[in-house]
Amino acid sequence: MREKVSFISGGVACAAWHYPGTNGGCVVMTGGFAVTKEPGTDRFAERFNAAGFSVLAFDHRNFGESAGEPRQVARIRDQLDDWRAAIACAATLPGVERVAIWAFSLPGGYILQLASEDLGISAAIAQSANVDGPTVTRNASRYQTPGAALRLTARCILDSVIGGTPRLVALSGPPGTVALLNTPDALDTDKALDPDQRYTDWQQTIAARSIFPAMFYRPAKYAPQVRCPLMYVVCEDDQSALAAPALKAAAQTPDATVLQVPGGHYAPFLDAHEQVVEAELAFLTQHLSGTNQSPSGEKSPQTAG
Repeated sequence: MREKVSFISGGVACAAWHYPGTNGGCVVMTGGFAVTKEPGTDRFAERFNAAGFSVLAFDHRNFGESAGEPRQVARIRDQLDDWRAAIACAATLPGVERVAIWAFSLPGGYILQLASEDLGISAAIAQSANVDGPTVTRNASRYQTPGAALRLTARCILDSVIGGTPRLVALSGPPGTVALLNTPDALDTDKALDPDQRYTDWQQTIAARSIFPAMFYRPAKYAPQVRCPLMYVVCEDDQSALAAPALKAAAQTPDATVLQVPGGHYAPFLDAHEQVVEAELAFLTQHLSGTNQSPSGEKSPQTAG
């Protein structure tokens, strides 16, 4: 059903799964921030592929099966370059005529920036997307204890200034622990992404030096320049990425479709999974078919039910 492939980005080999399709459309995918391709994309990629779409699901450099050093270091500029290389790779795959992009959480924010560029993208899906780092960071701080916040800040500064072997931080943890997120719905990470504990190679950490840039990344500013139809999947009770900034960005996006679902950050992997998959498939079918696209720059907001 799928085969391992790779492509080069910035001189680094990025590993990917290629699911060959039949309908000419290809969806390029990654998981969330420091989430590797298998736990982050498998369930959605399998459904997209079953509907006829090709899929290229990849690991950013320094993560998963991709090369690159130091390990677990996420640089937004590099990850965006990995995306551009993946999109270019997807366009060369056998039978691919049109390309869409899909991601969630912080990389879901990348979707807005990439969709604003001239990359030949036909459609885009931003799921539970963090589109406003400063606002999300202020909200997340409400779930940190003062001591844990100080320890996290110190680790970020040390890792950024001294460099060398990365000082790692857990992706999620309860209040009082040093983690990227202490929000209540972040604690559903394993339940949502690895309920069967299949992905034993997934290292659920990130280098502390990666955190400050993510806190200030605000891709919502690219919303008015988005060049293709873009679907926002917004979780109404999202405490890790927040619904309000995504809805505001959607209102500024020229051709936006919005699907609101109940639940927290990982609702698309949990109780809302079937609803979200079906809506995303309908969106992809519409916009990768080469028909029903709005003229460039024409406002065409829609709501997916």
